[in-house]
Amino acid sequence: MKHSLLFVFCFLISFQIFGQLQQKDTLTRTAKITHKISGNEVNFTPQTPPLEQIAGAPKTFYSYYWEFGDGNYSKEKNPNHIYKNKGTYDVKLWATNNYDTGKPPSTRPQKITINTVSKDYNDGAFMTNNFTLQRNREPMPEENIVVIMSYKNPKNYVSNGKLFLFFNEQKYKDNNFIISDIRTHHSETEIIENTLVFTTDLNDSNSYLASNTNTIFTPLIVQDSTEKTNLPLTIETAKTNYKNFKILEFDNMQPSEERNVFFSLETTPEMLKDTSAIISVRGVYVPDSNYDNHSVKDMEMEIVTSHDPNKMSSNGTFMNYRLVRFKTLKYKIKFQNNGEGPARTIRLETDIPEMLDKSTLKILDMYPKCKICPKEPVRYSCLDTTFTDTQAIFTFKNIYLPGSSQKNVKEKDSTKGFVKYSINFAKDFHKKKTKSRTAIIFDKNEPIITNYSTTRFLPGISIGAKTGYNYYPDLEDSKSYFVGATVSPYKSYKWYWQVELVNSFNSYSATSISEQTVVGAQGFRYLQRKTNTKEFTNINWEVPVLIRYNLNNFIGFGAGIQTNFNVSERQNQTLLTEDFDGVDTDFVINKNMETSETSKSFTNVKKGFLIEATAGFSRIGPSLGARYVMNFEDNFNYWQFYAIWKF
Repeated sequence: MKHSLLFVFCFLISFQIFGQLQQKDTLTRTAKITHKISGNEVNFTPQTPPLEQIAGAPKTFYSYYWEFGDGNYSKEKNPNHIYKNKGTYDVKLWATNNYDTGKPPSTRPQKITINTVSKDYNDGAFMTNNFTLQRNREPMPEENIVVIMSYKNPKNYVSNGKLFLFFNEQKYKDNNFIISDIRTHHSETEIIENTLVFTTDLNDSNSYLASNTNTIFTPLIVQDSTEKTNLPLTIETAKTNYKNFKILEFDNMQPSEERNVFFSLETTPEMLKDTSAIISVRGVYVPDSNYDNHSVKDMEMEIVTSHDPNKMSSNGTFMNYRLVRFKTLKYKIKFQNNGEGPARTIRLETDIPEMLDKSTLKILDMYPKCKICPKEPVRYSCLDTTFTDTQAIFTFKNIYLPGSSQKNVKEKDSTKGFVKYSINFAKDFHKKKTKSRTAIIFDKNEPIITNYSTTRFLPGISIGAKTGYNYYPDLEDSKSYFVGATVSPYKSYKWYWQVELVNSFNSYSATSISEQTVVGAQGFRYLQRKTNTKEFTNINWEVPVLIRYNLNNFIGFGAGIQTNFNVSERQNQTLLTEDFDGVDTDFVINKNMETSETSKSFTNVKKGFLIEATAGFSRIGPSLGARYVMNFEDNFNYWQFYAIWKF
């Protein structure tokens, strides 16, 4: 009976747990692939879950990315694809939910079998450039993205070459991605090696020159922006900027042939969470392994927490304040027309932080592509830039940007635009973070407000040298000099912490006198005086920890606590005993002197509170200061006067 009850109990528990697991699976958002096959032509249709609108955002919609399993892809919602050969293909779908509160739905691959070839395969040229990088969506923590590397043989002969993909920038402490899958369809082969071997045209008069050192001398070759010739320099530069890379070799590529390689990038748990940060990957394409001619493409991506096409980002997420004057900030404003018709005028009202110099703003790139507006009115398409006290206003005039809900618009990327600009720091600015955002206005519609693009400075470390004098008003014959070092954040704006290690050389005296009447032999009374003199010589370590505040560039205040102790202490004691004739202290009848010497280490620990003020260059450079230390025990309060230089 007991065994039967136990079985029933375990069965019920197992059924409950299984039911909960089943319920969890049913709540997972999934998108399904449906298709219709006609010979070697297939029409694909996605079945996606309902969207959950973000309050206040534009209308939600899905964007799509398909891989057909034969090396081709599409970003249309309902693509028609013609397969070249018979066979079974794995079709994949990534649906991205824009302005939606949930996660993108997951999709299982769908196998498609082609048994007959009834239509001719269009093997035409589609690429306008020989080498491109694309992505299916912006990177987001806990979501995978796909990087599409497309390359075309620009030679008039069959070639064998290499492809490089560099990822995980060195400037970020943690890795943002791992490559979980590489899908190739033209027998590209991954090279597993860390040492890269380069070849140069043997007939090239600019070959490398040998030397008796480890340096490789290469002649200066003028390079344009589309094709470069110094492949070792390109690879070494990429390796200094990126932690990881993949290398693929390809062969037998026909003239003008186009190919695609698909990389699945899985985000790491340590991925950067800053939604205003720009991260990048870099591709290098070597069309012929016998030559060093190559192309380089950088693809910038903005980290997101939700898929919102209207976004502002910057390359100044974390900056070194010591080197910031040599840095040019770059901002990118992205937008998408989600209307049912085209936009003719787009106005971007962008905040410019006060630490930036508006006069240095330069337009680097834009879409829709157009000219910069002249001063006089024109009727052609152009981009106009004006300024207020706190904003830059970019206005696309006389343009045509289709809407994502517009009839017959299949390519969602055609409804997107951007402005990319650079700007320098002003001459005088402080170390504090900035926040910028943009109001995007399509024609006369209500503005769409982007996220904040934030720039921050790394704390940095400032090492200071300090020296001065300690004044103990309650100690006799006190002398105290010190040297020390300070550690604090580099050139902080207002509040900051500071830790010090101070080594003091101290000497002082302490004298005590006691008198008593002593009754000697035969009742003779006399005065006895004892003078006890102690001389201290010690080496003292002080460890203050402060919170400081810079009132301006020249005045600073601080307060904190400190602990100090004697690393070594030497005490010389002299005891002088004097006997006087009767009560008359003018005549000494007997005198005795005793001396002793003791030494100790790591003793006399004292704790205290301190306040101070400095004048000079409060953030970096030389300054003078005064500090008052109140010890919690003993009578060792003192003043400290010092000079300090922070580097």
